Amino acid sequence: MPIINSIVSSGLRVMVQVGTNVGGLPIIRARNFSGVRPQATDEAVYNVGMKIGELQQHPVSAIRRVTESELQSQ
Repeated sequence: MPIINSIVSSGLRVMVQVGTNVGGLPIIRARNFSGVRPQATDEAVYNVGMKIGELQQHPVSAIRRVTESELQSQ
């Protein structure tokens, strides 16, 4: 039975390092942005994440695209 994957929504998550804990491991926090068009290319989403990262007080550790999909049987 074929399954159809339909993208419902897409978002951007910019991970920033806000400091280190007593053990010296990084403390990471997420900055979430919704409303990313599902048709946007990964490169475009990455570039926007980098521009947002430039505005952050803390260094960016990762840029993630978050996509929610609905699976339906055909």
